[in-house]
Amino acid sequence: MRSVVAEIVFRSEDVPAGDRFEWWRERMSRTHAPMDLSSDYAADFRAHQRIIGLGEVSVWPAVFQPLVNTRTPKHIRQSDPEVYHLSLLLGGRATMTWDDRQAVYSPSDFLINDSSRPVEIRAGQEPIRTIGVEIPKARLPLPPAKADRIVGHRLSRLSGQEGIGALLAQFLTRLAADSGSYQTADGPHLATVVVDLASALFAHVLDAEDALCPESRRRALVLRIQAFIRQHLHDPGLTPRTVAAAHHISPSYLHRLFQDEHDTVAAYLRRERLERARHDLADPALRGMPVHGIASRWGFSHAAAFSRAFRTEYGYPPSHHRERVGSP
Repeated sequence: MRSVVAEIVFRSEDVPAGDRFEWWRERMSRTHAPMDLSSDYAADFRAHQRIIGLGEVSVWPAVFQPLVNTRTPKHIRQSDPEVYHLSLLLGGRATMTWDDRQAVYSPSDFLINDSSRPVEIRAGQEPIRTIGVEIPKARLPLPPAKADRIVGHRLSRLSGQEGIGALLAQFLTRLAADSGSYQTADGPHLATVVVDLASALFAHVLDAEDALCPESRRRALVLRIQAFIRQHLHDPGLTPRTVAAAHHISPSYLHRLFQDEHDTVAAYLRRERLERARHDLADPALRGMPVHGIASRWGFSHAAAFSRAFRTEYGYPPSHHRERVGSP
């Protein structure tokens, strides 16, 4: 049996209504760090959280009712895991109070706090949906004094809607939605990707990209390029040369980047296009669209070339795949 990445699931509905909030508070203090929780919904608290373990790094998609999370100096003295908490807010609003500062967060914002510093996070009047990440401070290739400058702030460049923030948001969302497809051995690699993207986001906000090690900058650039390719698969004019031009690098340097990933740009582009076409061929809503129409939809200009590439990749023609998945 295939071993997948470790995952723990907490569901408040597994506990009697009267015990749910205390059970949740205890679980959060044990799996994250000591804290106080309070909520107007404590009588019948509803929450759901998954903890996806990637070694030292953990990712935790969660949905929960409004509450107030307070971490005091006493809690810090009790236990400090020395991690940065970075959360992508997907639904609801939250207010973070830190020392004499206060910031309000909306969907698509990233919240960043530090387990070593007191904080109050007050969720709003509607359920919160978030994907959180815990990263050991020692894993970030940035001087702590610089990283601390963005903790507790709401900055426009800490948005998950554009630039490096969008890359990190897309990666976390995809990981949370499809964690079962990754094997245990993938954990360290996934953790490295998370750390690299978070580091790149911090450095971008601080205008301190030079503080990142060359390897972190290289991996962040590869991830940006891969995301760009996925966003433009429909364009038949997308080629290694146009990809390189869009990122202000030479085609030869682009090829070297992908060689370091044991891949080629053309192969990555072809696989992504074929996978999108394969998905569409299995979609009942697209049964009326001819195979060549689906091929064109994903940037294949010639139907015959698409059929050959599909057969080479999957071992059977696209028409056979459509018939097979459509059979009762």
